[in-house]
Amino acid sequence: MDSVTVVGHRGDPYRVRENTVPSIVSAIEGGADAVEIDVRLTRDGVPVLLHDDTLKRLWGHDRPLSALTLAQVRELTYDGVPTLREALIAAGPHRLMLDLPGGNEESVRRIVGTVRECGAAERVYYCAGGVAMLQVRAADPSAEIALTWNSLAPPRAALLDAVRPRWLNYRFGVLSRDLVERVHRDGHLVSAWTADTRRTMRKLLSHGVDSITTNRVDALAAELRRGTPR
Repeated sequence: MDSVTVVGHRGDPYRVRENTVPSIVSAIEGGADAVEIDVRLTRDGVPVLLHDDTLKRLWGHDRPLSALTLAQVRELTYDGVPTLREALIAAGPHRLMLDLPGGNEESVRRIVGTVRECGAAERVYYCAGGVAMLQVRAADPSAEIALTWNSLAPPRAALLDAVRPRWLNYRFGVLSRDLVERVHRDGHLVSAWTADTRRTMRKLLSHGVDSITTNRVDALAAELRRGTPR
């Protein structure tokens, strides 16, 4: 079987709270080749790991991240929300896929700058929609990008020319073998998110995708060891 990249979705969230250092470590120990994390800015401009725009769902505080300093976030979460710098250290040599929910020019500039300062550009790639990825491309002309795309219609040529993605990143239900083959013919790799059942994993593998993002790293790693035909 050709190599398929196993990506832990926000770490290993079925075992450990998502977007935390222990979750990143658990995903890697469970067989992930890369870990997808969500990055936002605190009020004082520090990139930290959080998918939602508030602390409500994960940490029980209905407070917007954008209204809190890093010190306040650390206090409210008992140091549970890591900075991007801490996540890069925790991942070691492994790759991180940075999703940028609500990304804007300032947040992208700071996030890309932190990756550069940490000497991690070679093991980081970015995913989100066209607007955020255009900003990443402007901030780092050499960045590796996975353009999130959920339409059966291909992205416009002008967008592809401007973003220059290596990957097209699709929600799993959109993908078919024909679509994967078309994307490959156009010169891009295909990543799929977020597949959690073995049936869905097997289907994606049979379609020929290059990467699967999952909340169940252990299950996907087991499918790959089993040699599900592509």
